[in-house]
Amino acid sequence: MIFDRKNLDTDTLIAFYRKLLLPRMVEEKMLILLRQGRIGKWFSGIGQEAIAVGSTLAMQADEYILPMHRNLGVFTTRDIPLSRLMAQWQGKPSGFTKGRDRSFHFGTQEYKIIGMISHLGPQLALADGIALADVLSGQKKSTLVFTGEGATSEGDFHEALNIASVWNLPVIFLIENNGYGLSTPTNEQYHCQQLVDKAIGYGIEGRRIDGNNILEVYHTITDINKSIRENPRPVLLECMTFRMRGHEEASGTKYVPQNLFEWWKSKDPLDNYEKYLLAEGVLKLEWIPIIRKEFTTLIETEFEKVYSEADIVPDMATEVSDMYMPYQFPADQPSVTSATTKRYLDAISDGLRQGMRKHDNLVIMGQDIAEYGGAFKITLGFVEEFGKGRVRNTPICESGVVGAGMGLALNGYKAIVEMQFADFVTCGFNQIINNLAKTHYRWAQPVDMVIRMPTGAGTGAGPFHSQSNEAWFTKTPGLKVVYPAFPADAKGLLLAAIDDPNPVIYFEHKYLYRSTSGEVPDNDVMIEIGKANIVKQGSQATIITFGLGVHWALEFADKHPELSIEVIDLRSLLPWDTTAVENSVKKTGRALVLHEDTLTSGFGAEIAAHIAEHCFKHLDAPVMRCGSLDTAIPMNKALEDQFLAKARLEESMAKLLGY
Repeated sequence: MIFDRKNLDTDTLIAFYRKLLLPRMVEEKMLILLRQGRIGKWFSGIGQEAIAVGSTLAMQADEYILPMHRNLGVFTTRDIPLSRLMAQWQGKPSGFTKGRDRSFHFGTQEYKIIGMISHLGPQLALADGIALADVLSGQKKSTLVFTGEGATSEGDFHEALNIASVWNLPVIFLIENNGYGLSTPTNEQYHCQQLVDKAIGYGIEGRRIDGNNILEVYHTITDINKSIRENPRPVLLECMTFRMRGHEEASGTKYVPQNLFEWWKSKDPLDNYEKYLLAEGVLKLEWIPIIRKEFTTLIETEFEKVYSEADIVPDMATEVSDMYMPYQFPADQPSVTSATTKRYLDAISDGLRQGMRKHDNLVIMGQDIAEYGGAFKITLGFVEEFGKGRVRNTPICESGVVGAGMGLALNGYKAIVEMQFADFVTCGFNQIINNLAKTHYRWAQPVDMVIRMPTGAGTGAGPFHSQSNEAWFTKTPGLKVVYPAFPADAKGLLLAAIDDPNPVIYFEHKYLYRSTSGEVPDNDVMIEIGKANIVKQGSQATIITFGLGVHWALEFADKHPELSIEVIDLRSLLPWDTTAVENSVKKTGRALVLHEDTLTSGFGAEIAAHIAEHCFKHLDAPVMRCGSLDTAIPMNKALEDQFLAKARLEESMAKLLGY
């Protein structure tokens, strides 16, 4: 192993040694504690420390790093107090996640570190969004994101690199190639000679270095950073290294040939750097036990201090409230100064435009949304007013774009991502469910983001463009879900979603775009998320519904003037207005829950269960549900009409009223 100090002075070389030694000694202590049963699990980075330490030393303190679970050196090099790290690993209250997540599954804005989730690949796109925020705000910064050789097989790897390349984002994508993804060797992970060759396909620079050489890692990343801060663009960096322990300690290393261990042992990053410093006369042999004793005392003291801390006392109210960033809806909403008749589609466009004008840090992203104006022309003309920096066409890659939106939010921006059709959200599902939704609960980081979801049937668009998939999200704590039925609500709820610092899934029904019009306030009047609207008063029965179902219910009521039907438009599904529903059902004594989604496991089942539990003594009939058929949604109009819940509304109401 050849070390080149270049312009580094003696004090700096010694400082690097201390930075490299500390995580090794912490890890050795953790392995002892694991065997003693004093900690529960450990993912060892022994043998890979030079990458984490060297790369972190090459980053500015205010530049973001997104590490993996073997990168203890990132955290120690950023000088996070050991006591806080120890508390995190032991699940203590003073840890970063209050015992809610383990090891390095956390972030900290104080130290500009964004932790991983277990799905590995999704964090790569977060780096894109973080870097985009820096570019848009004129900051000459670099972002460093880690991944492993195994995660390069994931689609998220491709999406993140492709976005960064297309948008010229200053991101270093660092691959720690340690030979194995758990037990799967590299020859079963990829067929190219070296992973850095993948850079060619994205039209970006790629470098491959010795990841066990701390000076090579440091100098390489320092050089890359100097360049990409001035001339933003991504770089793929493959760092060759080896994992000397198991994937985690319980998995062992029996699958690794012994000769590999012996060869990589000879390339140990700490041992080799120490020998180099001794040979150069920079480090004295007698200093080593002194430094080690200093670190041993520090580690022992910090661990015991945290170990003696009181354990977490579970509190249900705290757990529930911490799912969301606290947000108080502004009580002093402006009065409606004037109103204009607008189509549902135009009301959404109006809300987006006013949101963009109000928040100069708001960025909209989606397929074809720039000059083309989006598939439904909702953002037509936005580029001319706000520019392509804030109205961004994206590649066709939902996971990467949702991740980039989250990265923007992590770095001080607001983000709106448009799914071209709500059906396509499946390709970004992991980012939404496991990243956006859980982040505030895990480490108190809000994700200020809205995902627009053109949804629903009635246009003969078939199984892949017509689904009502709101129930996929209403069971996910950490998200808010809204679903307006009228133009004024569409604008008001969109403005509220933009204002709210939590991730909001905003459903907008495609059939209503051009078929429904109404008076819409010209100014930016918000509608509070979680508040239903009684759109028709009645006394005989209550229909609880949302979206297109509201129009079906009103059509039914108009068709039957002899009946006194109350219609509640929920408007918001997570949270939903239980008080409004309960009060109405107590008044009418009968409840029908109507929705466009399939009957089984549609969101209406939750409403029906709630009514049965909380309003049972006020009911004069069983709670009825009316949903669409439990099939995929067909394209043919006759088949689609048969599929939709509307086809069974008359029958359902007759059954409810006749009970």
